[in-house]
Amino acid sequence: MFESRHFDLFEDKFLDKITVKALFYLKTYFCFYIKMIKILLIPCINSCFMETLAIDKVVANMRIPKHIAIIPDGNRRWAVQHKLEKKDGYQKGLDPGVQVLRKAKEYGISEITYYGFTTDNCKRLTEQKEAFKKACVDALRLIKEEGNVSLLVLGNAESENFPKELIQYTTRQEIGNPEIKVNFLVNYGWDWDLSGIAHRKDAYSKEISRIDLVIRWGNMRRLSGMLPIQSVYADFYVVEDLWPDFDERDFDAAISWYDKQDITLGG
Repeated sequence: MFESRHFDLFEDKFLDKITVKALFYLKTYFCFYIKMIKILLIPCINSCFMETLAIDKVVANMRIPKHIAIIPDGNRRWAVQHKLEKKDGYQKGLDPGVQVLRKAKEYGISEITYYGFTTDNCKRLTEQKEAFKKACVDALRLIKEEGNVSLLVLGNAESENFPKELIQYTTRQEIGNPEIKVNFLVNYGWDWDLSGIAHRKDAYSKEISRIDLVIRWGNMRRLSGMLPIQSVYADFYVVEDLWPDFDERDFDAAISWYDKQDITLGG
């Protein structure tokens, strides 16, 4: 009886010592991790916060275009440069489209138009035509996944070249809580657009507002028939790089360039 009680007391003291030591080490490691968080994580958070404030301050002092149009040129040339078939270049242009949308939201741009493909593009080889039609369907899916957009697809939907998956979007659709209007030109032709004036007293693109800035990738200097009414007073910025080689700094440079233009609208 005595020996059992004595052993129990010894065991309790031994466990108490282990518990105290374990708590000591636990406290030490906890303090170490907290210190490391302060050293490593908090400066990163502060840096990101300050960077966001800096961006907001810069944007607040800039003249930002209300409506920009994107001509994503150079997919086929990019494919050739990378020893791929021309048709394979279109899928490489999907991610840049998403990045541009995010940048537009970041700058507070209220409307963006993407030039998907034209009625003239449909003269290309069948495999290329099917590839850019599929790319447009995939692009719209990605735009929807980004969310918070007011989405309109504009083009000749009566043609067999118009992707049937997109017909429901020929009437503007609200996705989430719209922060920006997104117009997607698919199987679009300037002559088709203007023919609406004869058929229904207004262009088919009447719902789209005047464009402030056109940004074209691929180092070409032409509108390629894009929205002739809306682009009549648009400023035109050219990026030398091909569309799949998109770098967000080119977008920043275009917005900065626009801020320095003398916008008179003929006045």
